[in-house]
Amino acid sequence: MGRPSISAATLVVSCALAPLACKPQQPGAAAAIPVQVAEVVQRDVPIKGEWIGTTQGTVDAEIRAQVTGYLIAQNYQEGRIVKKGDLLFTIDPRPLRAALEQARGDLGRASAQLEKTRQDVARFTPLAKEGAVSQRELDDAIQANRAAEAQVQAQKASVDKARLDVEFAEIRSPINGVVGTAKRQLGELVGPGDPQPLTTVSQVDPIRVSFPLAERDYLRFADRVNQVGAGADPRNDQSASLELFLVDGRQYPEPGRVIVVNREIDQRTGTIEVKGEFPNPNYTLRPGQYARVRAIVDVRHQALLVPERAVSDLQGMEQVAVVGSDNKIELRTVEAGPSSGGLRVIEKGLAPGDRVVVEGLQKVRAGVTVDPKPVGG
Repeated sequence: MGRPSISAATLVVSCALAPLACKPQQPGAAAAIPVQVAEVVQRDVPIKGEWIGTTQGTVDAEIRAQVTGYLIAQNYQEGRIVKKGDLLFTIDPRPLRAALEQARGDLGRASAQLEKTRQDVARFTPLAKEGAVSQRELDDAIQANRAAEAQVQAQKASVDKARLDVEFAEIRSPINGVVGTAKRQLGELVGPGDPQPLTTVSQVDPIRVSFPLAERDYLRFADRVNQVGAGADPRNDQSASLELFLVDGRQYPEPGRVIVVNREIDQRTGTIEVKGEFPNPNYTLRPGQYARVRAIVDVRHQALLVPERAVSDLQGMEQVAVVGSDNKIELRTVEAGPSSGGLRVIEKGLAPGDRVVVEGLQKVRAGVTVDPKPVGG
């Protein structure tokens, strides 16, 4: 026996009771994509450049022996702060003191000889007038007196030098600063001709940072650099200040200033050497450290700015997603300029008040409808 068939009347009744179930399904409208947007702003913005440099002592004084002798004492602790005049090394002074005593003895003999020649001249002068001695004998006495005077002067210089040599046996710091490790050991023979210094003392408060500046960058803000070099105070003028970032990414808290701009461009590298100076009261910075230096190189007046995250790179072209008044996306190619403080300068392609997508860029395409919310809202 076959299955009972469904009559046309039954179908009509069913459709009458449930009209929605019998209509063909229509595709629903796509939901608006949530995104975060930011308005294009217009204001003056400083543009900063960044360069790699190294720290240097304001003065890096190489400590060298000025007399020859054996080192018998190291009188400082390596890496510590020293004052001008502090004793660093001692050379055996005994041979130097002996040389001083010998020089004094030679001076005594020369002084005695000078006294004798003076007496000869005093005695021969009246006798020559009376004819008791010849004029030649008087002339010889005068010349001997002059030679004795010269000898005394030479012996005095020898005594002064010997006295200095004794003083140089104590090697003292010429400046305030931080003293380095000793390069020579006790018992070694040292002298003025040594190729290696005994140690180095660096004046590090203030400390300098040397960095190369490309010729193009120099030309962009030569007036600013030269003004800073002339003595502008970075504490009162932000445009005159240098910022310093250490190898761990931290920003050094003290602002610096340009103090030296070299006289010429290095033809091999196309750069000019610039030196900045930073206060270093706690001796945090030491010579030879890696440093990144930033400074304002330009000011863009009434520049158009968007968050850097809003600009994407597409095969060498820069693009932003603009939200229209109807909340639909327009992908717009722009000409982007430099960055400053997380914002990107837009040279062409946007107008003040345009809304650009900052969060949700990966979800949008041209023509889609979005649900825009202020970034961070």
